[in-house]
Amino acid sequence: MTTTFDVLHALRVKGLARPEVLSGLSGVPGSELESVTAPLVEQGLVIARTGAMAGYMLTPAGKDEAARLLGEDAETAAARDALVAFDEAFLPHNTAFKQLCTRWQMRDDQPNDHSDTAYDDAVIAELAAFHGEFTPLLDKVGQDLARMGRYAPRLAAALARLQEGDQGSFARPMYDSYHDIWMELHNDVVLSLQRERSAADEG
Repeated sequence: MTTTFDVLHALRVKGLARPEVLSGLSGVPGSELESVTAPLVEQGLVIARTGAMAGYMLTPAGKDEAARLLGEDAETAAARDALVAFDEAFLPHNTAFKQLCTRWQMRDDQPNDHSDTAYDDAVIAELAAFHGEFTPLLDKVGQDLARMGRYAPRLAAALARLQEGDQGSFARPMYDSYHDIWMELHNDVVLSLQRERSAADEG
C-alpha cells in the first residue's frame, strides 16, 4: 500500500518525527495520520512516543520493512535517472548551504549572538537568493517522483517564518527548520538511490 510505504519511508528519512512533520514528509493529511499509523504501531513497525521527545519512529522491523518497500517501489525505480541527475546537482548546493549555515551560526570565529540585525538580515537574504536558485531543481525532480515535490513548499514555509522573525527556522534542530528539511531531503536522495554516503556528501 502506497500510504504505508510513504509513512515508513518518511520515518526512515527522518528518524523521530512529530505528527506535523510526518504529515509533511509523507503527504498523509494530519487529520488522517493517526488512523494510518495505528495499524503500523499494532504491527510492531512504528513506535508512537510520548513525553519530551514525542513523535513517531521506526522499530528495527519497521526499518527493514521500509527498506524492502523502497526496493520494490516502482515510482522510485522509474525516477532513478532523474534522481541521479538531481543528486549530482544537489551536492554543490549542499556545500553552499552548509557555508550559509556556518555564517548564520558563527561570526568572527565566535557563536553568532544574533544581536546584529543587519548581519542576520544579510544572511537571510543570501538564503532567500539560494532558495530561489535551488527550488527549480527540486521542482523538476518532483515531476518524476512525487515525494520529492513535498520538500519545496516546506522549505519555502521555513524561509517565510525566518523572514518574519523566527530565528529558529534557519537551523534549530527538531524545529522543522530549513536545515532540518534540507537534511531530510539529502537523506531521502541517498536512500532512494540506495547508495552509500561519501566525502562529497559532507560538502
